[in-house]
Amino acid sequence: MCDNDIHPGLVENWTLSRRGFVATGLIAGLSTAAHAAAAKVTEKDVTVTTPDGQADAVLFHPAGKGPWPAVLMWPDIMGLRPVFREMGRRLASDGYVVLVPNPFYRNKRAPVMAGAIDFNDPETRKILIGYRQAMTDDAVDRDAVAYLAFLDAQPQTAKRKRAGVQGYCMGGPLSFRTAAAVSGRIGAVGSFHGGGLVTDTPASPHLLIPKTHAAYLIAVAKNDDARQPAAKDELKKAFAAAKRKATVEVYPADHGWCVPGSQVYDQAAAEKAWSELLKMYKSSLV
Repeated sequence: MCDNDIHPGLVENWTLSRRGFVATGLIAGLSTAAHAAAAKVTEKDVTVTTPDGQADAVLFHPAGKGPWPAVLMWPDIMGLRPVFREMGRRLASDGYVVLVPNPFYRNKRAPVMAGAIDFNDPETRKILIGYRQAMTDDAVDRDAVAYLAFLDAQPQTAKRKRAGVQGYCMGGPLSFRTAAAVSGRIGAVGSFHGGGLVTDTPASPHLLIPKTHAAYLIAVAKNDDARQPAAKDELKKAFAAAKRKATVEVYPADHGWCVPGSQVYDQAAAEKAWSELLKMYKSSLV
């Protein structure tokens, strides 16, 4: 769970147009070639039927017939919003069928908050944490199964290749749960400044590792590591015990650094994390 102790005053301001951000190169440091590739991506707002209702989401895939490997992208606690559309579009331009859901569809359609989001504001924090608490572990598992089934129903999806899942902030634990809930399908898991990957409860995400069959990339924020320094070692031990291929690395950046619009966005560190993610997908989604 994200809280204001981890990222005080974390604000996303996505009031500039997509064109303005592309023109200034602020979308995760995209190169001119990457911009051109992203322009050839098909984007579609979709509705995914889950056991709990109708989830709004956005689907991306490269122009053409494919097929390409599928990836589920879990947003952070501020939910599906323009910046995650940009990130989904960018990933699709690298050759993937990408689904970015609104994780809070039980409460509200995306975007669940308009304009700049200040997580340090008590009322904002109360609303977003309330949305997150409505997502029980069992509910997340049901959603994960539905989202992967939706991806596999797309004609562009390479169903014979393993799928990936990646998550930011609260999306880190959700990615672990996805890998366990659809263990026969998920071949790679990326967690970026994931919150609460190791807890002292029986529901701790790291205890799910033996139930999965995936490679892992765990990118830890430096302030998360300072707050819970033993977590990275617990993760490494859990991966080793389960014999899962994993990279666990503390980045020299603060919680939220991978998402443009954050006050702590760190382009160099975000680009490194993105590059490592693509390397893992290339080797594991086969």
